Amino acid sequence: MRPEVLRLAGELSERGEPYALATVVWRRSPSSGQTGATALITRDRTILGWLGGACAEPTVIREALRMIEEGRSGLLFLGPPEELAGQQREGVVTVPIACQSEGAMEVFVEPVLPQPQMLAIGRSPAAETLASTAAGLGWRSHLVDEGLDLDAADAATSIVIATQGHYDEDALEAALRTPAAYIGLVASRKRAEAVLGYLRDRGASEEQLARVHAPAGLDLGRIPTHEIAVAVLAEIVALRAAGSLGAAAPAPVEARHEEIDPVCGMTVDVADARFRATHEGRTSYFCSAQCLATFTRDAGTPSPPRPSSRT
Repeated sequence: MRPEVLRLAGELSERGEPYALATVVWRRSPSSGQTGATALITRDRTILGWLGGACAEPTVIREALRMIEEGRSGLLFLGPPEELAGQQREGVVTVPIACQSEGAMEVFVEPVLPQPQMLAIGRSPAAETLASTAAGLGWRSHLVDEGLDLDAADAATSIVIATQGHYDEDALEAALRTPAAYIGLVASRKRAEAVLGYLRDRGASEEQLARVHAPAGLDLGRIPTHEIAVAVLAEIVALRAAGSLGAAAPAPVEARHEEIDPVCGMTVDVADARFRATHEGRTSYFCSAQCLATFTRDAGTPSPPRPSSRT
């Protein structure tokens, strides 16, 4: 994989942004894609890397965006329409690419979705252990202190307040202003009731307070302070496994207006279509100059002097 693809993948993962990796696992000449070639595709349709020519690339982008939205991996077979029936098998998406080429490709597309995020608030051993252990699980993990910068919190975030009484109330108020999936307060039951009562007196609704897990974590009895982190993480993992915590799904991919190339049958994104022609009051869109030329010849219409250029 090219170093710049690896760098961008790391940056996107750190920011919690979804993307897809597409790898050519098989090719038949004269396809321009090469076995092992990998590209990274972002939700704004940016592609870094090389997969193939004018027919293959937009098709892979479209299918990659669909897989990001659905959260699943898949294998694409891109080849002549007459070969598609023979490639029908579980887990394979077949896509016709004509474009006057006998080439074909198989591309494996893997969406990489944001990992859960942990914001551990406090300077206590419990907070430090929470942050480090969550990082060990591959989560996006941050230790937050009195600045209470919780802007990074999203619907895949768990916020755990472990200030040991220093500023529980302020931290909990700040956490309740976020969309976090889990908000936990590390405290004794008596202390937790006092903190919730304080917020209730300050106008917090019962609906808001019901979001708080207090005391946070599974009840493991009397355990050392830093081991409380294990109890809290165990509770979060259990809730996630049961589906009780909403995982952050990527926002729906923006709907695109697509048309079918009347010559080869490929799907063409109208917004990005470079080749188009109007015949008998209807505009058709094409994946390549060859398809446009075939259409204008067969329809008896004059060939445009040059394709429309849309970016």
